[in-house]
Amino acid sequence: MDIYQIIDMRVTAKENQTETHDPWIVLVTVMVGTLLIGLDRTVVNLGLPGMISDFGITVSSAGWIATSYIISNAVFVPVFGKLGDKLGNRVIYLWAFIGFTVVSVAAGLAWNLTSMIFFRAIQGLVGAAIYPTAMALIAKTFDDPAARTQALGIWSASFAVSAVLGPLIGGPLIDNFSWRWLFYINLPVGILGILMTLWYLPQDKPVDTKTGFDYKGSMTLAVALSSLVLVLEKGRELGWLSWESILAYAIVVAFSILFYRIERREDDPVVDLKLFTNPIYSNILLLSFITFGGMMGAMFLIPVFAQTYLGLDATHTGFLFIPMALTMFIAAPLGGLLSRIMPLRYLVSAGMAIGAFGIYLFSGLDVKTTSLDLMLPLIVFATGLGLGMAPMTAAATNSVPTNEVGVSSAVLNLVRNIAGAVGIAFFSTILANIIESNVLQLGQDTVINAPSPAVLQEVTALIILKAQIMAYGEVFVIAAGIMAIGVFVALFLREPKLPEARAKNASAALAIH
Repeated sequence: MDIYQIIDMRVTAKENQTETHDPWIVLVTVMVGTLLIGLDRTVVNLGLPGMISDFGITVSSAGWIATSYIISNAVFVPVFGKLGDKLGNRVIYLWAFIGFTVVSVAAGLAWNLTSMIFFRAIQGLVGAAIYPTAMALIAKTFDDPAARTQALGIWSASFAVSAVLGPLIGGPLIDNFSWRWLFYINLPVGILGILMTLWYLPQDKPVDTKTGFDYKGSMTLAVALSSLVLVLEKGRELGWLSWESILAYAIVVAFSILFYRIERREDDPVVDLKLFTNPIYSNILLLSFITFGGMMGAMFLIPVFAQTYLGLDATHTGFLFIPMALTMFIAAPLGGLLSRIMPLRYLVSAGMAIGAFGIYLFSGLDVKTTSLDLMLPLIVFATGLGLGMAPMTAAATNSVPTNEVGVSSAVLNLVRNIAGAVGIAFFSTILANIIESNVLQLGQDTVINAPSPAVLQEVTALIILKAQIMAYGEVFVIAAGIMAIGVFVALFLREPKLPEARAKNASAALAIH
């Protein structure tokens, strides 16, 4: 053996040496980013009254602070999912985290409505990269399917928990400082997350850097999504059949058709349409839409009921959700463990059934409802959600090839976000319609024997109050019924087979050289 062969062998051996990271450390690291993004979505709404006062704006104008974030976030989630697959998820995650932290400080320094809307839109843009890249990093890091299921369940639970922590953190910050600290608090958390990313997240190899990016598909999808989110956010305010809403519907349909035609001809589309021909993945998208539509609609109404009819403030309302958050953190890993011994369809179906029952328990709400009466259904609902979410999320990643984990995660997140917007819009509209119907029905059934002005005024107020409370119970029955549909849809789920390419290359793909 000559000297050149020896040198070649040593170089090859050195290149093959890899330093792998503990996958659970990777999970904790990406959970920091997930919590930060989730908190930012919910906590900023608490500061809107202060912004209205400082900027001298109307409530309607202030609504664009939240809408600008939601639209840009929805538009760019698929884009970053694809970029993560092409360029590497770690690099996209890192720069998105840095960008989000910097823009958060800028938003805290906003001087008027225009600057705040601009900074919130940029926040939504860079924040859109966190979810799909984090999910892809977890899916690629955990080689064992059962461990991956547990990890994705815990990670998904952290996203739900962030919505609970928002009021608990935001309330004291506003009370003791100002609404600007809702953004400044992101700086220390962001620095911690950036350092953890640099230390603990392994490099993943780009899948493809040679083919160009699908700009046409991205732009047409952006127009369709922004119009859809806009009409979901503003439809009730403008009127679902107003000319503005009808124009938005037309834009969604036209650009969706154009997007479909572009993607069919594109060699490397931003969203691979073949994903939707995957029966496991498409079934999970449907289940996710049902689950998150029901969840977000219900979670939106409960705080409103607690503060409007039970007299609780925002901070105390947030405390109601703490048991739910803790239950999620217990149920999600349990769902991962049960997935080893239970077929996927039965476990997810059971989780949906428990979740639907939890929502149904809210149908008995009235003015005598106690905090415990609200906490118990939330615990039941969180149990079902946690049990079903972990195996369902894992199945979504296990059913696609490694090089499509990022974009499949992005589409899953997009479906969940749109489902949440649809759920809130749908149940808000249904609530208003049921209240109006109840007022008319109760008015017809009410007989007043002493029709003095004072009595009429008091009876009218009582009718409206009873109509409103009855409406909440009826809406939760409808929500439970929608969730129950998922019980039967889940029975058609099939067990995904881990793609061969991932089984062989999962460890190498995330190794640090």
